[in-house]
Amino acid sequence: MPVFENSRAKSNGMWFKLHDTLDYECYDGYESRYGNTTGSIVCGEDGWSHLPTCYNSSEKCGPPPPISNGDTKSFPQKVYLPQSTVEYQCQSSYELQGSQYVTCSNGEWSEPPRCRLMKPCEFPEIQHGGLYYQTIRRPYFPVAAGNSYSYYCDANFVTPSGSYWDYIHCTQDGWLPTVPCLRTCSKSDIEIENGFISESSSIYILNKEMQYKCKPGYATADGNSSGSITCLQNGWSAQPICIKFCDTPVLENSRAKSNGMWFKLHDTLDYECYDGYESRYGNTTGSTVCGEDGWSHLPTCYNSSEKCGPPPPISNADTKSFPQKVYLPQSRVEYQCQSYYKLQGSQYVTCSNGEWSEPPRCINPCIITEENMNKNNIQLKGKSDRKYYAKTGDTIEFMCKLGYNANTSILSFQAVCWEGILEYPRCE
Repeated sequence: MPVFENSRAKSNGMWFKLHDTLDYECYDGYESRYGNTTGSIVCGEDGWSHLPTCYNSSEKCGPPPPISNGDTKSFPQKVYLPQSTVEYQCQSSYELQGSQYVTCSNGEWSEPPRCRLMKPCEFPEIQHGGLYYQTIRRPYFPVAAGNSYSYYCDANFVTPSGSYWDYIHCTQDGWLPTVPCLRTCSKSDIEIENGFISESSSIYILNKEMQYKCKPGYATADGNSSGSITCLQNGWSAQPICIKFCDTPVLENSRAKSNGMWFKLHDTLDYECYDGYESRYGNTTGSTVCGEDGWSHLPTCYNSSEKCGPPPPISNADTKSFPQKVYLPQSRVEYQCQSYYKLQGSQYVTCSNGEWSEPPRCINPCIITEENMNKNNIQLKGKSDRKYYAKTGDTIEFMCKLGYNANTSILSFQAVCWEGILEYPRCE
């Protein structure tokens, strides 16, 4: 037994054999799709021939409304079920306005379209291009709306779709597209120093924007990391530019004297130290300059109580760098001893909390003279020097002069220099 919709069976059977017929009747106020109140369905190989369905007669529609200079695409029926649709088409030289479909709802059709007479088109003027078929001549124009012709564009011009040829269509409003050939701009015409093009396209049509980006540390003229240029009738709107810039630096114990957020090459940023602080040169204000490698220095100020003066002098030594009046905390200075003096301790001193760390010492050398060697009847072994310098810790080897022998109490003719003191051996 099938499912009945707004209808009832006229027999009590529960199942049916192939080719059996089932009669049904519609409820009061309902009728079949063909306008009848009764109907029959047949049991076939694929099931029932159709479902026993009836519809509210007030919700069905009659034939769709006719329109001037147009027809329905399907043969009209006497009755249409709810939600049925019908498609319209216009006659030649007319174009359809509105939706080509009407729908049956609550017994009425939706608003039908109109068919408007299309104006003829004169011979198309295609600037920077032309029609493909040379057999087309002006005497064949005007043409009715709805006709199309293929055309091409000259070098450096493309159709609105981006190709070098397309179709131009005659419409009620004239030829479409209205501008058949658009100017193009090439990526190869652009050189960006310190930047790059961030898009993959190589050709851009008229009024199309191209995006570019600057390398780190560079920005557009208005201070952004990226910018755009537009393809115009005479080429690109501008040549993209990326200029060197510096961000606002980190200010340490100081404040900027301007509100700028970024600075161009050679721009100067003035700053001032907080109360109780000063620059490395002892000033309370300073300036830093934006250069190719960034700021000339960071605007840093230091607590004046933590600055050291010149490093302490030590005997027989000099600093390796030219001394300054003021040294910043954690500054380091290196010492070097004069010739033949030996450095004892670290060669560096460090500024911390306004004081220098313990400096090194330069220990005296031993001076071996001819006078002292003659007093002890000795001479340097293997050397003819009349005067010889030895550092602390050096071992010096002597020998007796000709005709002299070593005192038996002396076991070695070697002597060690220690902080400027040397015990000479003696020969008799």
